[in-house]
Amino acid sequence: MRLLTAEQMSLLDRRTIEEIGIPGVVLMENAGSGATEAILERWSDSFPGPVLVLAGKGNNGGDGYVIARHLINAGWEVNTLTLAARDEISGDAAINLQALLALGGEVIFVQTPDQFAESLPGLQPSIVVDAMLGTGLKNDVRGLYRQAIEWINQEDAFVCAVDVPSGLNASTGQILGVAVQADLTVTFAFAKIGHAVYPGAGCCGDVAIVDIGIPPSIVPEQADAQLVTFDVATRLAPVRPTDGHKGVFGHLLTVGGSRGKMGAGVLAASGGLRSGAGLVTVACPASCQAILDCRLDEAMSIGLPEGEGHLVAESFPCLETHFAGKQAVALGPGIGQREGVAALVRKVVSDCPLPLVIDADGLNALAEDPSPLRNRAALSTVLTPHPGEMARLLNISVPEVESDRLRHARWFAAEFGVALVLKGARSIVASPDGRCWINASGNPVMAVGGSGDVLTGLIGGLLAQDFDPVTAAVLGVFVHGAAADRIAELHGKSGLYASEVAAAIPDIWFELSKRGEDDVES
Repeated sequence: MRLLTAEQMSLLDRRTIEEIGIPGVVLMENAGSGATEAILERWSDSFPGPVLVLAGKGNNGGDGYVIARHLINAGWEVNTLTLAARDEISGDAAINLQALLALGGEVIFVQTPDQFAESLPGLQPSIVVDAMLGTGLKNDVRGLYRQAIEWINQEDAFVCAVDVPSGLNASTGQILGVAVQADLTVTFAFAKIGHAVYPGAGCCGDVAIVDIGIPPSIVPEQADAQLVTFDVATRLAPVRPTDGHKGVFGHLLTVGGSRGKMGAGVLAASGGLRSGAGLVTVACPASCQAILDCRLDEAMSIGLPEGEGHLVAESFPCLETHFAGKQAVALGPGIGQREGVAALVRKVVSDCPLPLVIDADGLNALAEDPSPLRNRAALSTVLTPHPGEMARLLNISVPEVESDRLRHARWFAAEFGVALVLKGARSIVASPDGRCWINASGNPVMAVGGSGDVLTGLIGGLLAQDFDPVTAAVLGVFVHGAAADRIAELHGKSGLYASEVAAAIPDIWFELSKRGEDDVES
């Protein structure tokens, strides 16, 4: 599903008005009437209300006036509270305000927090329509609007946000001080990035998209941002030829594990096998190889020269000989941070000629100097940091990373020429060309040690099957999350192992395959 920034949506609105000739007041009418239909469909049992429409002074408030008018026409009890003086309402919003007043709609204009508080007694709405700030907000909410948002959030009423919940940055998902907590958000033409990225996604409730008449001919063919759902993943999923064999499905080499952390190597190998790769080999410290051999029936192992239970720079010459015959390398799970590990990681990054996915302590080894990644620009490279690892790579704090996940992921991907997976709720995949994908699958089942190791192996296995790095990352992240969703449906969201998520991955491949067959037949 395509996602837009506020600026991109504004441009489409403007082109529709100026180039196509559809007046803005028509677009506003379409938006308000569509939002009304969504409200009636969702809350018909709440008839006849009362409904309170909180309107700002811009076009978002104009949408609110249209909604109020249509609800009155449908027999609902409606009050409208405008957070501005009447003479501050202009343009298309003023036209719809006048229409509402001519219909006999009750509109109260308030300009101060005291006036707002004085207007509330006697208002006990069953539904509140948030039409205050819309997609144009750039700065923190203060004063009267902040007071109104805080009041909405403590009311025992259903809340419908118009376009985006007030207080939410539509382009980034940031909460600008405070934001409306909506049960339903009705947005126009396309969903916005802020609907899909946390923390904003947590404010929106269900998101309904209303067609307001933007002509498809003016919409760019390529989307800068997409929400990855089953529909998207189905188009990306591999089709396995009936005459295929293990030699044609790629050979993944995973590099990692250390004394006390061999489970990570096992889980990465499991992810690689569940990806559909034909063969998986795990390279680990020689003294730990027996642990792998006891745990892995389907994967092979290689014992490398080591320090005391961990890999070191001197492991590389032996490792390098095993690149032959492999199609991809997964580096980092369980590799640790002991002396010599960072030198090995940098050597692999610099000299490995194969597609490479890097995770865990492999990322930590690059945090001091990620510049070797630039030398791999012509190769396929995927990084899969969680917010802590991302913070170390950027030399900033975790809260700074989380404050604008999309911007940081995009910057790093472009700066170093990699596909970047910023893990977390609604994981982000960013490509070097600025495009991004926001993952819709996943849940707290994945918040357990080893989950990232499975994902690393899964992405590595897709690289080994000749997927480009961005597709491998997008598809791997979705399938991993969807497997966790499948597990949660059966067992809830806590007390589960990362290995159980890995075991559910074949169910997702099967579902994607069936959906693909159904699409072909239809």
